[in-house]
This record gives sequence, structure tokens and C-alpha cells, in this order.
Amino acid sequence: MASATEDPVLERYFKGHKAAITSLDFSPNGKQLATASWDTFLMLWNFKPHARAYRYVGHKDVVTSVQFSPHGNLLASASRDRTVRLWIPDKRGKFSEFKAHTAPVRSVDFSADGQFLATASEDKSIKVWSMYRQRFLYSLYRHTHWVRCAKFSPDGRLIVSCSEDKTIKIWDTTNKQCVNNFSDSVGFANFVDFNPSGTCIASAGSDQTVKVWDVRVNKLLQHYQVHSGGVNCISFHPSGNYLITASSDGTLKILDLLEGRLIYTLQGHTGPVFTVSFSKGGELFASGGADTQVLLWRTNFDELPYKGLNKRNLKRLHFDSPPHLLDIYPRTPHPHEEKVETVEINPKLEVIDLQISTPPVVDILSFDSTTTTETSGRTLPDKGEEACGYFLNPSLLSPECSPTTTKKKTEDMSDLPCESQRSIPLAVTDALEHIMEQLNVLTQTVSILEQRLTLTEDKLKDCLENQQKLFSAVQQKS
Repeated sequence: MASATEDPVLERYFKGHKAAITSLDFSPNGKQLATASWDTFLMLWNFKPHARAYRYVGHKDVVTSVQFSPHGNLLASASRDRTVRLWIPDKRGKFSEFKAHTAPVRSVDFSADGQFLATASEDKSIKVWSMYRQRFLYSLYRHTHWVRCAKFSPDGRLIVSCSEDKTIKIWDTTNKQCVNNFSDSVGFANFVDFNPSGTCIASAGSDQTVKVWDVRVNKLLQHYQVHSGGVNCISFHPSGNYLITASSDGTLKILDLLEGRLIYTLQGHTGPVFTVSFSKGGELFASGGADTQVLLWRTNFDELPYKGLNKRNLKRLHFDSPPHLLDIYPRTPHPHEEKVETVEINPKLEVIDLQISTPPVVDILSFDSTTTTETSGRTLPDKGEEACGYFLNPSLLSPECSPTTTKKKTEDMSDLPCESQRSIPLAVTDALEHIMEQLNVLTQTVSILEQRLTLTEDKLKDCLENQQKLFSAVQQKS
């Protein structure tokens, strides 16, 4: 079936990762895409033709999540190596490392104002960090199993989290308490997020379902059963009218939330699809999965005029129902099966002039890092959690403190020197990193020896002065 002009179109493939793609995120300006992978690397792709891709080397295990800060001057990543890293997305790739979780970290999420970062881990906790002061703030404990995902609400007042304990919890960031709890007896949610207005949450279920809840009245609004495999990720269109889902059945599905139905099934990946995300403006979306490829799509369908549809939906309101600012219809919970009128798009059959991008990859090796840790590796929170170290790296401060930072990050990556184009083998990378660690130890040792030598010299000087005074005193008496 040929695609209409308003149908989504696959524009580009990006190839560079050596293992499954776990997470991806568009830069705020829409010119770059960051991806995380089982190959332990982060990659930064530039949409300009013939631009180089940048591979950030540093994590010791699978990178599970990646996200740009709202200003685009930082890139946060989570890994199975139990750390969270903040990278500056440029050719130097300086980073700071957060060490507080005691198990693999599954997700990172910036608050909309960029002041806070929430991290979710298999240690059953959610931790919140201050970006302004670059330090750990507090933990949220109530889940009884691994926490898969944690996301801020658009206004930053709430955090939603999902866990393998089969619950979705809503947390109040002011009093640090769990204020809502949605439980499921069938499966657990792999991913959860707020809609753009913050009135609803959607969950991607391991039981092949997608559910939309109203957090104001604790009500299940929609329940979709359109996938034949577990749903791994979801992404709201910025308008809030559409939801895209990624599944282990190898497909992407686009749901029209106003009409409450499936409108597109997108083929293109071979194997499970693990991640999907709309760009900040909604004109693009990208997906990644087990086939190691990143697919970049043009949305198109969001340009349809929906004013008439919105007017029609307003007529469905009942006077006895609670007030809703941005209602999602249908209001009553019910399953949605695939319908005959949905459009299935297989780009391998339809797309002829497709750009397949395998750009030259530049490895970014960064050893200039700072580390923030929780004061101890405890599993229960106490008052001492607030007392932890500060970052000393001024380049990672918020834009308010460093007005030049944002400008530097938006530089055209394609203007970088050609000398760095040569990729460095992983074995050499590991060897270099080991050498750098040993050099750091030697540097610290030399520094300590210098301090001791200085102290010894000072004491010797004092002894000589005292001896001279005693000698003078003896001479005067005699």
C-alpha cells in the first residue's frame, strides 16, 4: 500500500553501534540524536549530510538510558555499571560521574527546568540529584523490586515510576512521599511517562498492553492491546494527541488518543524494538532495537487539521463527570483491538530513495572527570544523605552560571578537526584507560610525597633556627 503524504515516512538509517540500541533522545534544537547501546557506548549523530558521528567511551557495561538536558548543554546516561554520567556533548566529551546506586541504573530523566535529575535503579530506589550544585539530594523508597523507569511531570512537582513489583507510583517531590499507586496483577510496566500537559500517564506493559491513566482522578482512561509482544517504550507527541509505542514484536504503533484507536503500524526493524522518541517539536521520531540500527522517521500525520475533531470530542462531555482540561477520549476503560482500517507501513517495500548513514565515527576518550557519591552505600535513607560531595567542574554548571556553555554545545560538529576522525579499537581504549588510571595514582602519590617533603623541610628549617638561637644564647652567657 503506497503511503499518503500525511503518513509517516522513514528518512534515514544510522549504523554505528555494535549491539542493541537501548535508548535514544533528540537534542532540544532537533539537529542531533543521542543513542545508548548494549555495546557500552553512547553515540551522538548529526543530521547534517556527511557529518561525523561521535562515540563516547567510558561506561564499563550496558548503557541503559540517555537524555539531553532541556538546554542541550548536557547529556545524562545510566548504565549497568551502577553509575550515572553527565557528559558535555562536544569533541572533548568531559564528564562527571554519579555513584550512589548499589545496582544497575535503568533510567535518567531531567526535570523540565533542568535543575534536577531523577535516576531509577535495580536497587529498588529512585534518586534525585541537583544539577545546579551538582550533588545528590534524596532517595525515594517504596518499590519492592527493580525500578525500571522514573520520569518528572512537566511542572516538576511529581515523579512517576514503574517497577517489576507490578506497581506504578506517583511521588510528590516536595514532601518526598508516594501519593498514588497503580497496581497490575498481570504484568509490570517497562516504561512510563507523563503526557505533555501532566494530567495523564501512559505505561508500556510487559503483558503487551498500553494503558493511559488520569492521575487527577486515579482512573484508567484507555487500555490498548495492539501488540503481540511486550511493549518496551512509549513517547507522547508534543501535542498530546498521539502516542507511539515500541514492542518486542518488531513493530512501532501510533495511537490516536483523541479517537482512541490505532492508526499506524510501522515495520522496519528486524527483531525487538526497545526505544522510540519524538523530537521536541514532534516533526520527527526515531526508533532503535536489537538490529543495532537507528531509524529516523518524519512524522507527517501531525499536520492534519484537528480543530473539527476537537469540537466533536467536546460534545462527548457529560455534566456529571469531573472537570478535565485536556480530555482523552473515550473516557471509559476498554481494550482496543487492531482495526482493519489502520495503515501498515513497511519502508523496505515502499521507500526507494533512502539515505543509509554509516558516518565516520570518532571515539571520544575522556579522563578528566569528577565523581559525586552518596556518603555511604546504604540501602535505607537517613538525614546524612544530604551531606555529599560537590562537583568541582565549572563547565558542568547550569546555564545561569555559565552563559557560554550553551553556545559551545550548539557548535557545528562537522567543523571539528579531521585528525580525530580515526576510530580507536576497543582494546587500545581499555589499555589507555588503564594507563591513565595508573598515571592518576602516580600523580596522587607524587603529590603526597611533595607535601611530606615540604613539611619535612619546614620542620628542618625550624630546628636550624632554634639551634641558631640556642647557640647565640650560649655565646652571650659565656
